[in-house]
Amino acid sequence: MNKIKISDRTILIKSQGNEATLSFKEKVEIARLLESANVDVVEFPAIENEKTDTLLLKTACAFLKNSIMSVQVGTTVESVEFTYNSIKTASKPRLSVALPVSPVGMEYTCHKKAPKMIELIKALVEKSVSLCSDVEFVALDATRAESDVLVATIKTAIEAGAKTITICDNEAAMLPDAFVNFIEETIKAIPELKNVNLGVMCEDTNGCAAASAMLAVTHGATEIKCASNNANITSIVTVSNIIRNNGDKLDICCSLKYSEFLRIINQVAKIADGKHIVSVTETTSSVPASEFNLTENDSQETVLKAVKNLGYDLSDEDSAKVFERFKSVASKKTISNKELDAIVATTALQVTPAYKLVDYVINTGNIITSSAQITLEKDGENKQAIGIGDGPIDAAFTTIEQIVGHHYELDDFQIHSVTEGREATGSALVKLRSNGKLYSGNGVSTDIIGASIRAYINAINKIIFEEI
Repeated sequence: MNKIKISDRTILIKSQGNEATLSFKEKVEIARLLESANVDVVEFPAIENEKTDTLLLKTACAFLKNSIMSVQVGTTVESVEFTYNSIKTASKPRLSVALPVSPVGMEYTCHKKAPKMIELIKALVEKSVSLCSDVEFVALDATRAESDVLVATIKTAIEAGAKTITICDNEAAMLPDAFVNFIEETIKAIPELKNVNLGVMCEDTNGCAAASAMLAVTHGATEIKCASNNANITSIVTVSNIIRNNGDKLDICCSLKYSEFLRIINQVAKIADGKHIVSVTETTSSVPASEFNLTENDSQETVLKAVKNLGYDLSDEDSAKVFERFKSVASKKTISNKELDAIVATTALQVTPAYKLVDYVINTGNIITSSAQITLEKDGENKQAIGIGDGPIDAAFTTIEQIVGHHYELDDFQIHSVTEGREATGSALVKLRSNGKLYSGNGVSTDIIGASIRAYINAINKIIFEEI
């Protein structure tokens, strides 16, 4: 049975042009959700803002463990190296060279004729291959390309070392039968395509994208670019349904986690389409934690119901502190579930720390197992341990548990930006469960791994204070 890779472009699409509506933390949350759904590839756009985009990519590197992290490299050799340096700690990094190959696209987008475009493709792919083992060439607007130019560009990319070639129908003028014939003719003209991962991307202007992509899969394609929201591209929900219901007949399968897929993708779609906020009132305390929004006009009872909905069981004293802090913050803005989480983490059960962070060293990369060396202070004595894990943050958490001598259930882990621009810093929220009770810790740092370590230690100190 042929396994088909599903590549999701939601973050990429919603970060470009008129679609640029997602905040830093919304992009992080979408990436985290796609990883939990077992999406094979999560795609990110080329870096534009050096500070915020790099922080986003480095944050995603920390928790994308199973999904390939694909980032477009831009149009210069220098941008290729900068992009790779931003994602080199990812478990599965991919550099994506995405360039138009049609006459219109080459001249009006890149201001180049075919020979110069072929030279650029060769230079970008070769540079990418010199840094990363997984490189993709995306032939944008391929269905409107001159046949000899399309063949030349793809052959050039393969000869330069690209492991994935994606053919795009951006015009969406081809019906499914015509598109699959186009794929067959391209494979005949370029036999080397049989030795690489062949992807397809179809725009959905005429509602035929999923049909075109699935027919291409039955004729040699092995990867489909989709989106999780209402973007004009093949729907990931439609593709998953086709594979789930007809996979045996078509002799294909995929890695998507069907049992949770629709719930997860609905969450992604709500975030991407700006519909993820639902007001919490006295009668809606059962609204899922991911869907509420509180204002300064909400009563203490409503706020505490929302806190309980997040999983916390606070004392009367801490409940009063949380509500007091809530009123102060809510006077300036509305409060989402994540902000309420942060209020609880920084207000409730503030204790004298049993453990204090002294120092840490993290070693990670795409060809080594991540390791952490951490020193904590307890009762005036330094305690040090070294541990490994599936990614730098997992290694850090495992090492802290070695020092503490106890494993705690990680209920939730969130990372988001607390500032924008060149001085952007990251904030981490860790929620641990011990003896059925939820404890949260918060950490802030320009180093997202450092923020995560501080948040984890903060949560552990609360557990120790209450249980010992």
